[in-house]
Amino acid sequence: MENLSNIVNHLNDYLKVSEFIDASQNGLQVSGKDKVKKIAGMVDASKEGFEAALDTGADMVILHHGLLWGKPFSLTGIFFERVKILIENGMSLYASHLPLDAHLEVGNNVKLLECINASFEKQFANWEGKPIGAIGKFKQPKVLTEIIENLDESLNTQTRVFDFGMEEISTVGAVSGAACEAIHECQENNVDLFITGEPRLHAFHEARELELNVAFAGHYATECLGVQSLLETIPKWLDVETIFIDVPCEI
Repeated sequence: MENLSNIVNHLNDYLKVSEFIDASQNGLQVSGKDKVKKIAGMVDASKEGFEAALDTGADMVILHHGLLWGKPFSLTGIFFERVKILIENGMSLYASHLPLDAHLEVGNNVKLLECINASFEKQFANWEGKPIGAIGKFKQPKVLTEIIENLDESLNTQTRVFDFGMEEISTVGAVSGAACEAIHECQENNVDLFITGEPRLHAFHEARELELNVAFAGHYATECLGVQSLLETIPKWLDVETIFIDVPCEI
């Protein structure tokens, strides 16, 4: 069992939360019990996820997509129902959005490179002056179809591919979630394949004109990795149990 304040301080330091300008209000969003025995992690804020966490006996939830974004919102409707579960049961909520994408040990993007056995080279894809994506290389070029097969198997997903580039891939860029804006930086960094989560309309023509392969592996699928990795790491530092709650989303 661990003090909530110790957990929050450690996460804030480890994830370097203060370094990121983010629409998400990263850090502790809802304060619950002072003592935490079990932490449940999930990708998205949802009533289903919070109820599942409660069923496991969790005292705290860690999310990639938390409750609080940008401007304030009214505690009515579905938002009230979500917060009600947390407050009535003394369950804390901690959110980490861009910090968990960018982290070089447990981040979504370095973990995406690991899924396809690419070696991390450097960060890219700047957001408010901070790189959040990861670029990796293969020791020997790999065929695009083989990479996609590995990605689908690792993430349990079905990747959609714009195969507008070379068939043999040496360099891969990864930015999880919705990150089509990084396509132009891929060209600047000589990336052969860009992996992200969900497509945007403009991405089709941009990828084709840049002759870039783009793989859309799913917003949810590409962002389970960071939460899962963080949950595996936390018990090494702190006296708590952790569990991942899978609330699948087809996007």
